[in-house]
Amino acid sequence: MDNELPFFKYHPDPFADGVFRRLETPAVCPCCGEETSVIYEGPFYSIDEVEGLCPGCIASGAAAEKFDGQFQDSESVDEVSDPAKLEELTCRTPGYCGWQQEYWRAHCDDFCAFVGYVGYKELVEQGILEEVLEDLDDNWCKDYIQDLSKDGSMQGYLFRCLHCGKHLLHVDCD
Repeated sequence: MDNELPFFKYHPDPFADGVFRRLETPAVCPCCGEETSVIYEGPFYSIDEVEGLCPGCIASGAAAEKFDGQFQDSESVDEVSDPAKLEELTCRTPGYCGWQQEYWRAHCDDFCAFVGYVGYKELVEQGILEEVLEDLDDNWCKDYIQDLSKDGSMQGYLFRCLHCGKHLLHVDCD
């Protein structure tokens, strides 16, 4: 499993934000029963308390099916017209960890790729501050954007459209 990690189009680098972790000693995936040296440590909404899923069981949808769970709340997403895209996001894509309820952005009638956690400083450094401000509906976010911190009480979650490359932001507070 370690050599052939699946690609997740809506979360292309799940190691960067810490939802996947490499283990020194392999563990057994609770879904497939196979040993894995990479486990999932992000959100999974299920009646059962499930930890340590392998990337393969996430990518195949086996974990969501076996445990009747989701990696992203289907009500906490922007709208897209294709139900198959929602199913891929909620059942076959690793989530990210937010302060309260994670929210997934969409653009060009498809879900965006999660880029990572950002603050005001990172938005300025990347030259995308004005781009994300155009899209923010909440005036309080615009008023307090300079307080946005990658690791602080007001955190930004950056997304990028898979089709046109536009950056979108979700803001959450602890």
